[in-house]
Amino acid sequence: MTDHLPLDPGLVEALTADSDPYLSCDDCFEETDVAVEAVLGTDYGRHEGFSEAFRVHLLRCPACHDEARSLAELIAAEFGLTPAEAAARLEAELARAA
Repeated sequence: MTDHLPLDPGLVEALTADSDPYLSCDDCFEETDVAVEAVLGTDYGRHEGFSEAFRVHLLRCPACHDEARSLAELIAAEFGLTPAEAAARLEAELARAA
């Protein structure tokens, strides 16, 4: 018999949250490198922000969010940032458009 674990409020929110506009994981992956580089780039102040579909997808898909965060941390030094600064900038960009 399988043990059932109770759903915590965060999981319930993630499972029931609106995911429109829709973006598949494959399409998100295609945008990730360009979007992350734009956020980390020296012209960040002129960055127009993530597309709404990309932003919603990263907020709703833990796998794609982790992929974007890992990429930001991995390439942070190329933009003169620490991995923590790069991750913080990514999270700030996700929150900014909300």
